[in-house]
Amino acid sequence: MGVSSSPRDDAPDQARVANQRADAQRNRASILVAAPRALRRNPEASVAEIAAEAGLGRMTVYGHFKTRAELIDAAVIESLGRGEDILAQVPLDGPPAEAFGRLIESSWTLLNEARGLLAAAQKELPSERVRELHAKAEARVRGILERGQQEGVFRTDLPIHWLLTTTHVVMNAAADEVVAGLVTSEDASRLIIAVLQPAIAAAPGREQQR
Repeated sequence: MGVSSSPRDDAPDQARVANQRADAQRNRASILVAAPRALRRNPEASVAEIAAEAGLGRMTVYGHFKTRAELIDAAVIESLGRGEDILAQVPLDGPPAEAFGRLIESSWTLLNEARGLLAAAQKELPSERVRELHAKAEARVRGILERGQQEGVFRTDLPIHWLLTTTHVVMNAAADEVVAGLVTSEDASRLIIAVLQPAIAAAPGREQQR
């Protein structure tokens, strides 16, 4: 007949497993913090370069993420999650044009910080997946645009999806200009709003559709 172990005998094993689990969680968190930093310097950064940024070995990273695409996907989710916490604090009441300006300014700050990661995602992930990941952020912008149209302050001769596309194109172009050293990130925020506000505004003499 075997001898059963006591809870006291099992304690060291349980502590070891708990420590291993905690180490794995810390490593994963370090990787997801390191990925945007490495990709900001170089959107083509390899898994080995991301691992070095995290202070870990390449095989440790592969222990958490089987491919570079899987790592980038997880890093985007993490980045967007932090961004949502910030954007949720942006007041969207009041005049739609002012609310739009506040949201774009905050969104630009987040986009600028994660531009390398997002550039890597656009190359590494299917376009459908990129759109899926950004659905919540897009819904927030869509809500302001729709309210502005309803209140007659944003143009209605163009569909919402085109106004959203215009917003994305202008912001991504600004990110490219910052990378190229043609404008500063601070100036980019002002320039984005200066282009988008008149582009979406309902102007006298412009035919509106109801």
